[in-house]
Amino acid sequence: QLQLVESGGGLVQPGGSLRLSCVASGFALDYYNIGWFRQAPGKEHEGVSCIGSSGDSTNYADSVKGRFTISRDNAKNTVYLQMNSLKPEDTAVYYCATVLTACFSRRWTGDYGPWGQGTQVTVSS
Repeated sequence: QLQLVESGGGLVQPGGSLRLSCVASGFALDYYNIGWFRQAPGKEHEGVSCIGSSGDSTNYADSVKGRFTISRDNAKNTVYLQMNSLKPEDTAVYYCATVLTACFSRRWTGDYGPWGQGTQVTVSS
């Protein structure tokens, strides 16, 4: 069974940090661009960040640039999202998915495979 499993979410105060993990099972991540997405209640889903299959290209939503860092360890079949300086508006369920187009393309936020089950991130004092 091919699936992606997200973890690492939680409750954090504004200004805090979290690191999310996206682990693949049933297939090797090496060949895939991977994206992180999020969806807050009542809002459209948003593409947060994308990383190329070899890790040599990345892309970020303007809302997270300078605060979030995407990385990957293909040996561990895992993609990470380091989130620093968190804000209440970062509160959402975060999902990872394979991205079916190049990360430098504007289309990456709408061209993706199935999401995992998600991990809740809540930023609140």
